Amino acid sequence: MCGIAGLFDPKRTTGAEALGREVAAMTATLTHRGPDAGGFWSDADHGVALGHRRLSVVELGPEGAQPMVSSDGRWVVSYNGEIYNHRALRHRLATEGLAFRGGSDTEVLLAAVATWGLEGALESCEGMFALALWDRLRHELHLVRDRFGEKPLYYGWVGGRLAFASELKALCRIPGFDADIDRDAVALFLRHNCVPAPHTIYRGLSKLLPGHLVTVGADARPGGLPPARAYWSARQAVEDARGRPLDGRPEALADELEAVLSDSVAARMVADVPVGAFLSGGVDSSVVVALMQQHSAQPVRTFTVGFSNRAFDESAEAAAVAAHLGTDHTPLQVTDDDAADIIPLLPDIWDEPFGDISEIPMHLVSKLARTQVTVALSGDGGDELFAGYNRHAWLERLWQRSSSLPDPVRRLAGSALGHLPPALVDGAARATALMPARMQIRNPASKVAKVGKVLAASGPEDAYLSLVSYWDHAESMVVGAGPTVSMASRPSEWPALDGITEQMLWLDLVGYLPDDILTKLDRAAMAASLETRVPFLDRAVFDLAWRLPMSVKLHDGATKWLLRQVLYRHVPAELVERPKMGFGFPIGPMLRGPLRPWAEELLAERRLRHQGLLDPEPIRRAWDQHLRGRRDLAHELWDVLALQAWLERWMPTLGI
Repeated sequence: MCGIAGLFDPKRTTGAEALGREVAAMTATLTHRGPDAGGFWSDADHGVALGHRRLSVVELGPEGAQPMVSSDGRWVVSYNGEIYNHRALRHRLATEGLAFRGGSDTEVLLAAVATWGLEGALESCEGMFALALWDRLRHELHLVRDRFGEKPLYYGWVGGRLAFASELKALCRIPGFDADIDRDAVALFLRHNCVPAPHTIYRGLSKLLPGHLVTVGADARPGGLPPARAYWSARQAVEDARGRPLDGRPEALADELEAVLSDSVAARMVADVPVGAFLSGGVDSSVVVALMQQHSAQPVRTFTVGFSNRAFDESAEAAAVAAHLGTDHTPLQVTDDDAADIIPLLPDIWDEPFGDISEIPMHLVSKLARTQVTVALSGDGGDELFAGYNRHAWLERLWQRSSSLPDPVRRLAGSALGHLPPALVDGAARATALMPARMQIRNPASKVAKVGKVLAASGPEDAYLSLVSYWDHAESMVVGAGPTVSMASRPSEWPALDGITEQMLWLDLVGYLPDDILTKLDRAAMAASLETRVPFLDRAVFDLAWRLPMSVKLHDGATKWLLRQVLYRHVPAELVERPKMGFGFPIGPMLRGPLRPWAEELLAERRLRHQGLLDPEPIRRAWDQHLRGRRDLAHELWDVLALQAWLERWMPTLGI
């Protein structure tokens, strides 16, 4: 896992010294992504320079240093990620007569490109990556991002040169960078609590979409962004898998699922440095750790964080799973002060606005893991592939049952539920305390509010968009913003699927997963110089997941049913059977308590009006309702606070 940056000046107006100086400044901002070494390669005659920061994981010696030149001298790469099947590819290439000087996956990647071409190499590679590849023969720069969006890559014209980097902060260091905020992106952020690709917070810069590449030649001219094209289509892959449905007894399907997951886990355990795993005690991370333990001769090192607020704490459950599996488990109990210490760092870690509050525990557990390991496996992706979110289980059923009501009645009921005081809902939910664990409700006020959103929606697609929205009318809150348009609002681009539940899985896969979940994981871990790997995001696992019938994903009210059957082969059901919590954080009470002075300053009406970016009225109204306990609007307010903190750090001229 590393950080990459570079410049391409097709007009060749930048001298060698300036290229080196500017790319060195860019890569210096990425040292946290690669603390072990830095590298640089340039060809000033053709206006290109590639920079690299290295976190040594495979082939720790100089043979793995980057940027790296192919053995035939044609290709130069600066690359961030891991190719998990590099040993199999090395053997395949060796049978074609290629020799290797070291053991790095980077060298294998270059040899694959030299032998099979860029797209042939990408088709052969299983892994996570963002890379810049310079073709010294054709004088072309290729920028590539992995299929699922595990690794980030930003690019755009800055000062007449095409610039690219793993993080936006590197692009901000280039002379001529224009920090012009994209107000449409701000509206998208307030709706989705992240800035979805291909947008960025700055006009003129773009995120490369997952599964896409950009090619820029010597005839390129500064102006509009160069077009990106897909080398892998998630939509096509889903449709291909749905065209080959699996049938059979659940036991046989569980056997097949365990086999592909086990292979994926084993591939992601290969490293020349210590490897561990995050363990929440939930289904996904427990499956990953159980399979890791099968492949390890030593106890797997596992890590978790816990909170004093029981509604957000899963540390006891994680400890029970760890004890059963026999892992070397390290817990961390997080206090309010620990969390408050992280908050000032967030605008630097996520250097565009990011509002997923679980960024705080994610960074804390990453820091904890880095004290013992360099690589950690994560259970992310299981919910999106195997129907693990609560909305997957109940949205379609709720809509079918409520759609017979007259629209005005249904919407009125939804509005009423959405405005119930959280204290009233939480008090009523305490009556479930004596019920079986699977029937209890955690964070009930939040869940009731979500039911209200569904009932108030105009249709099932609108209901999904409402559930994944924070500020429903975000564009009206941002001065000068246009309508927010994301994949969730473009059904003509969706694959042909059966019902809203499958549509939700697709939308989560191409939107929520890369833009929120994987962004959170990458930045939180890389800020601690920790590499993370995600076994669920493997093409074989993906293909199997989409070939499975929905009846084995959602079964008798249980989410991820087939995945649970695999887990129960390793962990007793009673250790993991409980209501889904998610990786949350008690931000609501903290905003009413220790964080209130900080929040009040950032949400002050005079500040908002002075900035001229946001309409103060709905924000101040929400802040008042939250403080009075009339509504739980912590997550909506956190989005605004994250934006304000980012503006204070990166756009101080807008401050007050």
